Amino acid sequence: MNSSRKTYHFPILDAVLLKQKLQHFFKDQKHFILLDSNKSEALYSSYDCLIAVGCLEELKVPVGNAFDALASFRERHQDWMFGYLSYDLKNELEDLQSAHDNHLEVAGLHFFIPEIVYDICKDEVIIHSATLNERELKQQLKAIFKTTISYNKITQQKTLKARDSKQQYLHEAQQFLDHIHRGDIYEANFCTEFATKNAQLDSLKAFESLNAISEPPFAVYARMDDLHVMCASPERYLKKTGDKIISQPIKGTARRSQHLIEDEALKVALYNDPKERSENVMIVDLVRNDLSRTAVKGTVAVEELYGIYSFKQVHQMISTVTSQINDTTAVDVIKSTFPMGSMTGAPKISAMNIIEQNESFYRGLYSGSIGYMTPDGDFDFNVVIRSILYHSKTGYVSYAVGSAITATAVPEKEYEECLLKAKAMMQVLAQQGISFD
Repeated sequence: MNSSRKTYHFPILDAVLLKQKLQHFFKDQKHFILLDSNKSEALYSSYDCLIAVGCLEELKVPVGNAFDALASFRERHQDWMFGYLSYDLKNELEDLQSAHDNHLEVAGLHFFIPEIVYDICKDEVIIHSATLNERELKQQLKAIFKTTISYNKITQQKTLKARDSKQQYLHEAQQFLDHIHRGDIYEANFCTEFATKNAQLDSLKAFESLNAISEPPFAVYARMDDLHVMCASPERYLKKTGDKIISQPIKGTARRSQHLIEDEALKVALYNDPKERSENVMIVDLVRNDLSRTAVKGTVAVEELYGIYSFKQVHQMISTVTSQINDTTAVDVIKSTFPMGSMTGAPKISAMNIIEQNESFYRGLYSGSIGYMTPDGDFDFNVVIRSILYHSKTGYVSYAVGSAITATAVPEKEYEECLLKAKAMMQVLAQQGISFD
């Protein structure tokens, strides 16, 4: 069915304050997703901030026939949809499996049609409402701005355990290198998890802290049933706007420096690093191949190669690959490219097999994707990295980090890169009494 949703425009004086107040006003809402670009001026950015609240209908299914269920759900509901795709959907796309425990109880995919969507711009909020009229929304906005900002008081001393000790990590990284030297793969994204059980977490406070530290262009705060997501992702997985598809894989990371000259030197070194370039171009080739499956012939293009972008904590090497599609559904485009190449490797299927043999945890939502679909069929999805995941009933808290292993990789340096990527999450969790051992 088509959406019966109505759209209203309201002027606002402080978009940042409204964003924060909305999160606290709806802090007990079980279906809540905030997608924040943090005022990013990156290419192909569509919205400053989208917030989806409430649930009219939802689809939550295990891996198996999840994509077929999503296609059917989408056909029935031409409306705003928000949700996630778990990494382990790979198992229904290829002859693959996942053997580790799903501690966070992540579904194959979970989407919901919200009651209200708030599109927060610089000086106005555009509200797409299926339940409230203009008068009711005005009253609600007044109540939202009067909301008290408060956090849960948490007193605990919990310890995050590394799923792999440093020695185990180095051993497993060498296993990947052995596969590369035998010619089984060219590159693989090797990840490791840090986790604890029976912890308490004020997920809203954690997200606000993480987002302030990183200010990434694809930040997400989500609560979907008992799963809470605090995501500071710098990476877009896939975007559809009209008949254009955009993918922007990240491969290549360097630390920031507070000293301007050194910081600039680190950027230049990243751009010229043969290993980082090799990692990046391998994934660009993989993405080009994936996009070609649904593209009009001759329309796959690399719009930018080896672009260097600076975030608060790291410099990243980002490339942009685009294509034009014709007579292809949104779900089919996602199926033909999932999981994203930056989180798998090349060749993709071989890399995913070897990842499963050597990694020590169930990825689930980590290295999956969160995003939205619009009523007219467009979509935008991030890559779930630089994220804290929390199950509010079991108290399981987790974050994972990874790096690309290529023929020139040095396991010790890859381990250091993982710790660099984990720095912000460690800092945020330590504020709530959860520290790394």
